[in-house]
Amino acid sequence: MGKISFAEKLKNLFGGKSTDDDFFDELTDALVEGDIGAKIAFEMTDALAKTCREKHIREEAAVVAELKSMLRSYAKEIRFEPEPEKVSIFMMLGVNGVGKTTTAAKLARYYTQQGKPVLMAAADTFRAAAEEQLEMHGSRLGVRVVSHQHGGDPSAVVFDAASAAKAQGGALVIADTAGRLHNKENLVRELQKIDRIAAQKADAGCYKKLLVIDATTGQNAVRQAEVFHEAVGVDGVVLTKYDSTARGGVAFSIGREMGLPVAFVCTGEGYDDIQPFDAESYTDEFLGR
Repeated sequence: MGKISFAEKLKNLFGGKSTDDDFFDELTDALVEGDIGAKIAFEMTDALAKTCREKHIREEAAVVAELKSMLRSYAKEIRFEPEPEKVSIFMMLGVNGVGKTTTAAKLARYYTQQGKPVLMAAADTFRAAAEEQLEMHGSRLGVRVVSHQHGGDPSAVVFDAASAAKAQGGALVIADTAGRLHNKENLVRELQKIDRIAAQKADAGCYKKLLVIDATTGQNAVRQAEVFHEAVGVDGVVLTKYDSTARGGVAFSIGREMGLPVAFVCTGEGYDDIQPFDAESYTDEFLGR
């Protein structure tokens, strides 16, 4: 049996209970288990208990409304729209195993369906499987993939892809990158080099860094965000493996602790299983409302 969602726990909490100290203690536990970091969970329930006391709030609907407004203030959303006839570059960041290469393909599909020209750059030259995977996605989607030989310089791949985008009168380059955190120093140096090239080759304001994180990994995701944000900066997050019935509170933690907005949510393996992040419905789903 899967884990009980935060929404289920919240429903059970109100089952005939008054909003006393025990209630708020149990709410803290439920928030932590729902992937809201412990520090934030304690801050939230303390603030919520204080508000409920001051405003004499006891009814479930009113307590949940206060909780929702707190959570909603943490979840941030952002939209990325490539500009016509310009070279845009989206650098995909994230550790291995989060679904970064598949997410690059989903984004390629998302933007080509809007009639935007797209190229993909196989800038994870360390892992041969990553290049092959991207080539396979490219042929299925009818999207050109720029790649070099295995073990080549990833920033050179991005350089060539951006040059190709310019030559065709502008396009979005979606660059897949390596994510081997066990070799952190080398990875950071490699990403910083790609970052410099991408910043030079993209048109002004058209270069974005998207961090792909697995929505089920909880506080690990926040640590990953810290590493990549410190290395090259992150403009937006893509949540993969998101299931509204699971724990799923990671967008609140990343928004609250790091101020990072979420751009997209992926809900399955198919190319169309991606949609722009909607903070309002995400908060409602988390609360089961």
